[in-house]
Amino acid sequence: MTALQESNALKHPPLSPWKILLAQVVVTALSMLFWSFFGEPVGLSLYTYSAFLGGLISALPSALFLIRLEFAKKSRLLNPGNFVAALVSGEFIKIAATLMLFIGVAFLIPGVLWVPLLVTYVLALKCMWLAWMWR
Repeated sequence: MTALQESNALKHPPLSPWKILLAQVVVTALSMLFWSFFGEPVGLSLYTYSAFLGGLISALPSALFLIRLEFAKKSRLLNPGNFVAALVSGEFIKIAATLMLFIGVAFLIPGVLWVPLLVTYVLALKCMWLAWMWR
C-alpha cells in the first residue's frame, strides 16, 4: 500500500492553490486584453474595466480564502476539527465577499457592462478546472 501511495505521489504532485490564484489573475488579464480589442472603443474602455471587475470578484475572495487557510495551518492548535472550522469559515468569507462585491458593483458603479464582467468572472472561476490538466 505504501509503494502504491508513493508512486501516485510521484505521478501527481500536489498543485499549489496559489498557482491557481495566479492563473485567475492571468486569465483576467487575458480577458481584459480581449475586451480592449473587441470593445467599443478599442483600448481601455468600459469593457476593459468591466472585465477587470469580473476577475477581481473571482480572485479577491479566493485570495481571502487561501489567507484564512494559511493562518489555520500556522496555528499552534492545528487539529482536524480546527482545520475543518477554518475551512468552513474561509468558505463563508469567500461567499460573503463575492456577494458584497457583486452588490457593490451593481449599486456603486454606474454603467458597468455585465457581459464582460460575467464572462471574465466565469473564466476565472474555471481556472480550478484547468488545474486538473496541469497535473
